[in-house]
Amino acid sequence: MLVFLIVVVVIAAWVVAIYNGLVVLRNRFENAWSQIDVQLKRRTDLIPNLLETVKGYAAHEKEVFTKVTEARSALVNAQGVQDQAQANNMLTGALKSLFAVAEAYPELKANQNFMMLQEELSGTESKIAYARQFYNDTILKYDNKREKFPSNIIANLFGFKDKEYFEVVETDREPVKVDFNS
Repeated sequence: MLVFLIVVVVIAAWVVAIYNGLVVLRNRFENAWSQIDVQLKRRTDLIPNLLETVKGYAAHEKEVFTKVTEARSALVNAQGVQDQAQANNMLTGALKSLFAVAEAYPELKANQNFMMLQEELSGTESKIAYARQFYNDTILKYDNKREKFPSNIIANLFGFKDKEYFEVVETDREPVKVDFNS
């Protein structure tokens, strides 16, 4: 009877340890997603100030401003990992266009407010990239633990599901075209 009791206790401890490990990893990737969300929010908060600064110099570039505003709105309203990844990529493209417009206005590039906002946005982009990497690394650890035997038994028993990675849209993998002739 004592041997049976010890076996039951060992098995229960093993189940608890695996379950707790899965919970820790799940909480870690949820935290990682929150960090991405915080940085994306920070970026969307910076954009109106950046737009207003550029508008003062390049009022006739309305199409670029519209694209940035639409992309920002799409990111704010995006739900889920894939929607936010797509909206984020759309915003990144629109911001590239905005900075291309800024290149045509030397007095804008020298504007202290614009330079500060551009630097702030650049720092935020780096933080977003790091947060994405951390999120994806955490999802990888979670998926590995969830799928390996014998923890996959516990994961399936308690409903631990797979999660989406933060991925780049296929068009963002294409090489950037640089044309110095225009």
